[in-house]
Amino acid sequence: MAVEIVTDSLSDITPDFAKELGITTVPVYVRFGEEVFRDRIEMNTEQFYYRLVHDAAFPTTTQPSPGDFFDVFNKLAKKTDEVLVITLSSKLSGTYQSALQAKNMMEDRCRIEIIDSLQVIMGLGLIVIGAVEKARQGGTLDELADWVRWAMTRMHSAMFFDTLKYLAKGGRIGRAQSFLGSMLSVKPILTLKDGEVSPLTRVRSRAAGKDYLYNFVAGFPRIERLAVEHATTPGEASELIERLGAIYPKDKIYQSTVSPVIGTYVGPHVLSVSLLEAE
Repeated sequence: MAVEIVTDSLSDITPDFAKELGITTVPVYVRFGEEVFRDRIEMNTEQFYYRLVHDAAFPTTTQPSPGDFFDVFNKLAKKTDEVLVITLSSKLSGTYQSALQAKNMMEDRCRIEIIDSLQVIMGLGLIVIGAVEKARQGGTLDELADWVRWAMTRMHSAMFFDTLKYLAKGGRIGRAQSFLGSMLSVKPILTLKDGEVSPLTRVRSRAAGKDYLYNFVAGFPRIERLAVEHATTPGEASELIERLGAIYPKDKIYQSTVSPVIGTYVGPHVLSVSLLEAE
């Protein structure tokens, strides 16, 4: 039996793409007041960003429960003996802990390996996609887990923000706290370091931000996988992909949309790149 792969919705792998990959995606929850929605299932990106801008209630988020993961594990145990779970950074969410609790509830009915990726969005998504490819090549659970841990050390990302107010409101600002006192005209560019949000630099315009993202990618001589993401600016994402086509095959660049849960913290005009550096 092949290894079954599970991730969460903050990998920014959409339900349709998950089906194509043959993986299971466990949704994180987003809440507006008393209304609770499963990420990408009961609320899509367009609906979310409209409400983020227009709703009086500021959204909050909740990790999947251990029961959510248990239901998935229980179902997968009927068709496989090995499950690999790759979650977003445990420093940003309790999702990893929920998966661990669910594993204990399974009482060894199948072998489950759970890895805290220390990543989020397509930094996590690209690792999951790579693991799927290894599984399709017949890799064992141990081989897949080793590859994921290797990939984690070679994953790099940069995210351009219009504002840090959403990250600050949501309590996920991490080491980027130092940027909060900046002038309003300065746009921050952040990354993930050891699973936490960390500052990279500041620029003064969106054009400069897009230049930085391009140059960030161009600084890596060998790239195995590459993704570009946006929240509400698909045209900018497409332009960046066109430009990146000069240094990496354009048709192999994944384009994705930041999920509603991540949108709670990044706001509506974010633009990011994630890449897996080749050996």
